[in-house]
Amino acid sequence: MSGSDQTIQLEEEFIDDSDNQIILADERYRIIGDILCETYQPGEGKWTLSDMLDKVFLHKYLGIPIFLVIMWSMFHFTFQASVVFMVIIQNFFDWVGGYASQIPIPWLASLLSNGLIAGVGFILSFVPPVFFLYLAISILEDTGYLARAAFVMDRVMVKMGLHGRSFIPLLLGFGCSVAAVMAARTVDGKANRFTTILVSPLMSCAGRLPLYVLIAGIFFPTIAGTVVFFMYILGIIMAVVMATIFKKTLFREESSPLLMELSMYQIPTVHGAIHHMWERGVLFLRQAGTYLLAGSVVIWMLSSFGPNGFGVPVQESFISIIGQFIQPLFAPLGFDWRIVVALIFGLMAKEAVVQSLAIIYSVQSDTAIAASLLASISPITAFALMVFVLLYVPCIATIGAIRKETESWKWTLLAVSYQMIVAYLMAGLIISLGGILFG
Repeated sequence: MSGSDQTIQLEEEFIDDSDNQIILADERYRIIGDILCETYQPGEGKWTLSDMLDKVFLHKYLGIPIFLVIMWSMFHFTFQASVVFMVIIQNFFDWVGGYASQIPIPWLASLLSNGLIAGVGFILSFVPPVFFLYLAISILEDTGYLARAAFVMDRVMVKMGLHGRSFIPLLLGFGCSVAAVMAARTVDGKANRFTTILVSPLMSCAGRLPLYVLIAGIFFPTIAGTVVFFMYILGIIMAVVMATIFKKTLFREESSPLLMELSMYQIPTVHGAIHHMWERGVLFLRQAGTYLLAGSVVIWMLSSFGPNGFGVPVQESFISIIGQFIQPLFAPLGFDWRIVVALIFGLMAKEAVVQSLAIIYSVQSDTAIAASLLASISPITAFALMVFVLLYVPCIATIGAIRKETESWKWTLLAVSYQMIVAYLMAGLIISLGGILFG
């Protein structure tokens, strides 16, 4: 029987099998191998550098530890390399804010110094870690390692019920959850695609990074890079855990391995890495220059005005009234009304969490946000806040993308509600364990 006849027979035999594509691919290569054995005389094989690197990076036991070390190194580099630039930007806006506060018109001086500069200016100080993160990702992508990382993680993901192709959308989630949700359309099968959509927002997007850097730098300065790395790993773990739950409850479709052609390793170019970094990082700048600017004005107005007009203490402002009304729901987590308000504005964009805290504390007093946070929450509560921001309701743009991709409000509401529940439970667990361990 010829090779083509064998292939046709196999296609007919496995046409209804859920894994027929994998089986047929394996059998085709087996048939090709049989034909080559009869017609091809191989010469002396030579190992290339890519072959040797793959023996290490794709090793059954070493692959995942190496992946974790590389990810840790990436976030440690991101934090350490950006510290100096963050201080320079913060000092610049402090200097500008000092001049703005001297404007003789009180409301205008407050708007510029406590609103726009304290809000947008403070967010812009986190541009360096965002850009350095994208630079590191670009370098790993250009070398060809990220494709290998997909294969390494695929073994775990398939065993846990997540489709092999889901790794790529989840990886995009490190940049933006909207891109991750939209990329899920490449995943085969409705059940696999919907599972990927539901868990994609659990990955740490760039909008969450400012809060991680802020909290880790204030409360855990000696291990800040490791704390930020842990948040990204926790996002991956929670995505896999929730995917497993969804696959065992809502969806029953079989997962399949990832098929991908691995290119040769390459040395990344400076031009290519910087170009990719700028292309992705400029989206962060656009957000800071558009709706985050508008958000600064709204937050400042709510913080500076109250029932008695302009200039009231922040505890008597409209934003305080809103926060104190909702705060009892978050009292078990140790979140005060300022944090609650910041989380509410975080629904607009995750960057707005840090932005809101900066404006509220700036309006309240001239004390630096670091000192204000240290005085108002404990390290355990701060860590619980990081986990809550990682897991709670995605931003409005992501919610819209989920609605568009699923074409259903039912699945959209499920995504919003389950993330809120998981975030609350995980933050509560941290507070409880912290109380037991540290009294």
